[in-house]
Parts: sequence; C-alpha cells; structure tokens
Amino acid sequence: MFPRSIAFLLVLSLALPAHAADRMTLILDWFVNPDHGPIIVAQERGYFADQGLEVEIVPPADPSDPPKMVAAGKADLAISYQPQLHMQVEGGLPLRRVGTLVATPLNCLLVLEDGPIKSSADLKGRKVGFSVAGVEEVVLATILGQHGLTLDDVELVSVNWSLSPSLMSGQVDAVIGAYRNFELNQMEIEGVPGRCFFIEEEGIPAYDELIYVANSETMNPDVIRRFLAATERATQFIVNHPQEAWEIFAATSRELQDELNAKAWVDTVPRFALRPSALDPARYARFEAFLHDTGMIEDLTPVEGLAIDLGAQ
Repeated sequence: MFPRSIAFLLVLSLALPAHAADRMTLILDWFVNPDHGPIIVAQERGYFADQGLEVEIVPPADPSDPPKMVAAGKADLAISYQPQLHMQVEGGLPLRRVGTLVATPLNCLLVLEDGPIKSSADLKGRKVGFSVAGVEEVVLATILGQHGLTLDDVELVSVNWSLSPSLMSGQVDAVIGAYRNFELNQMEIEGVPGRCFFIEEEGIPAYDELIYVANSETMNPDVIRRFLAATERATQFIVNHPQEAWEIFAATSRELQDELNAKAWVDTVPRFALRPSALDPARYARFEAFLHDTGMIEDLTPVEGLAIDLGAQ
C-alpha cells in the first residue's frame, strides 16, 4: 500500500488540471455572422482548448471600438479591416496585423441587376449610397477615375447602414461598401436581384478584408500563434465539411438559422484564409502605396510597421 502522504498527493494530482488554460479576449468587428466561421467552429470543436486557450469572444457595442480596445490594452485581439489598419497605424495606434480571417475583399459596388447601370462608367449623374466616409469614397473615386470621371460626377448619399434597402427602394442607383456575401443574397431573398462590381476588378488593389490585430507593445506571440493554429484547423474542417460546419455554427444561435446566413455561409467559405498566420508583404505594401497616392495617408509605413508574420518567427 502507498504511504498516506503519497496517496494524498496522487489523488490531488488527479483532481487538478495539468496546467491552467491561457485566457484571452477577442473582440469581433460586428455581431456573430458567417464571416466568423473559423472562430466559432474552433470554439465549438474544442480546438482552442486543445491549444491550451480559453477564448472569450465578444461582439462590440460599436463597430469602431475593437481596434481602439486592443490599442488601449482592453483586449488581446480584435477583428478589423486591412484598409482601416493602414490609417490607424498612421494615426499612432500601436497595432499590427497578426493574422488573416477573410483573405479577399468582400466590399463591392452594388447595383440592381436589371437597372440602368451596366458598367461602372454608367455611374455618371447617378446617386451612390455609402455608409462610412473615407476609404469608401476613395474606392469609388478610383472606380470612377477609370472612366475619366470624378466624385463630382455622382451624387453621394449617406444611407447609414441601410445599403441594400436604399438601393431596392430607389433612393439611390448604386451603393458602395456592400458585402458581396450578404447584401447580394439579401436582395435575392427579397426578390430584387442585384449585381456586384467587384472592386478588385475595378482598379483597387486586392487586400485582406478581415484581419486579426494585436497591440504591438503588449502582445503575447505564443498565445496568438496557438490561437491562429486553432482557427487554421477550424478552417480546414470547414473547407472539408462545409455542411457539417454550417450546422455546428448555426446551432450556436437561433438568430443565425435563416436563409440569409445559410446563403452567406456558402459564399464566405471559399474566402477564409487557409493559412491565417501567413503574410503577403507585397499586398500590404501595394495597399499602403494606394492609400498614399490617393491622399488617405501622408507618410508611407514599411510593411513591418503594419503587419507581422508570426509563422515565420
């Protein structure tokens, strides 16, 4: 028989976990939707736990808050957008891209399928709706510039976040900033088909739509690497088993179980980053130069000041 002291230590060791999981907080860019598939699937299938992580996933009260919260040390990671990252870094926020969630643009110029706009050249004299001033105006100006047009040749209309409704109601003739995986499907469901002009085919450099950003001064690279390993595993599962993955994702909330989210899921799956930690430096350099040439930023920041490839470190 074991001595009493050894038996006590054995029971104690069996009762306690080998080590406590590292806790981290991730702030989403918006309420949970199919764009966040790899994160939710990683949570539901235990991939974060397998990496020794306990991840708190928090939707923001205000979509502009997540990068600011990371910069202020109130969260470990946030989902943000590559175009905004360039301007936030120039504005002095200590942020770096540490991973990619959606590796292609989702933004598009949306028009009615049977409407008068057959090419982006037809925007002259038309009303164009937008939600957020700044990058969207630069994108639109670049699209127009292909045809010798400027923003003075269109009427810009702020429609807040009511993009597809304002188009379907005839308030505007086109909208910029619509997501090809959501607004386009919403219009189809409403019986008013739309058509997207893909901005990367209209003179805009390709970019990563959704990225993970961390505080460059306080980040824990090891924890972030494990987070990205879990989401990469989840992405592989989604690509290999898209229907099963959808069912896992949708089961987390009744609000996700509708036709719009089901259609958006199908359109989003091919756009998830298969290697979320991998970085294409040239892509970031090109977009930085684009923003500089259009006057959105004053100074050029080298890629290492914008993004980090944790997989290469």
